Amino acid sequence: MSLIKNHIIGLVNAGKREDGRGYLEYRKPIKIEYGISAKSAEGSARVCIGDTEVIAGIKMEIGTPYPDTPDQGSLQANVELLPLSSPEFESGPPSIESIELSRSVVDRGIRESRAVDLKKLCIKEGEKSWIILIDVYSVNDNGNLSDAIGLVALAALKDAKFPKYDKKTDKIDFKEHTEQVKLKKIPIPITVFKIGSKYLIDPTINEEKASDSRLMITTTEDGEICAMQKGGNSQLSVEDVEKMVEIAIEKGKELRKLL
Repeated sequence: MSLIKNHIIGLVNAGKREDGRGYLEYRKPIKIEYGISAKSAEGSARVCIGDTEVIAGIKMEIGTPYPDTPDQGSLQANVELLPLSSPEFESGPPSIESIELSRSVVDRGIRESRAVDLKKLCIKEGEKSWIILIDVYSVNDNGNLSDAIGLVALAALKDAKFPKYDKKTDKIDFKEHTEQVKLKKIPIPITVFKIGSKYLIDPTINEEKASDSRLMITTTEDGEICAMQKGGNSQLSVEDVEKMVEIAIEKGKELRKLL
C-alpha cells in the first residue's frame, strides 16, 4: 500500500479529507457553461467541479430507425479521455474506462430514464429519424470524472436545438435551427465511494485511488433509479447499497438545481 493511500485512509478514519471538505460535500465552485461551441455543434456545454473539467457537444444527423423500433430515433454517446487531461490516459482505441463512462453514465442514464422522447425523433416511420450524438471530452481529470461527465451531457442536451430539415429536398441546414430538444426528466448520476466504513462523494484523484469500492447511481426527480454501476475490488453489503442510494438521491437534488 502506497504512502499516499495510507495517508488518505488515515485522514478519512479520523473524520477528515485532504482538502478539508465534509464526506458529502462537492468541491466548489461547480460551474456549468452553455453554448461554448455554438457554431460547430447543435448544443454544447462545459462543466467544472473543482479542478475537474469536461466539455460536451451534440451533433444531429438523419438515419434509418432500428427494425425493432421503427417509430423511434436514437441516442449515441461517446466519451473521449484525452491524454492532455491526465498522464494515465493514452491515445488510441477507447479504453475500458471510457467505454464504461459512455455506456453507464451517459447512454444508460439518459436512455433508461427516458429523458428524451425517442418517438419524437421519428421523421417517417421505418424510414427516417433523428440520431442525437453526444460527444464528451475530458479536459482535466482531478477526480470524479463520472459525475462531471453525466452533468455536462445533460447540460449540452438542454442547450441543443434541431437543425432545419427540409422534407421535400431531404437536406439539413446546419446554419439554421428550429425547436429546442425537450428533456422530460433530468437524470443525475452520483458516484458514491467507500473508504473503509466511510462514504464519500466527489473524490480527488488520491481519494479515488484509495477507495475500496464505488457505486454510480443515476436517479430522476422523483427518486427513481434508472442506472447503477458498481466499481472497485471490495464487496458492498445490502446496507451499503441502501445508504449509497439514499446519498445519491439527496445529492442528485443538489446538482439538479444547478442545471
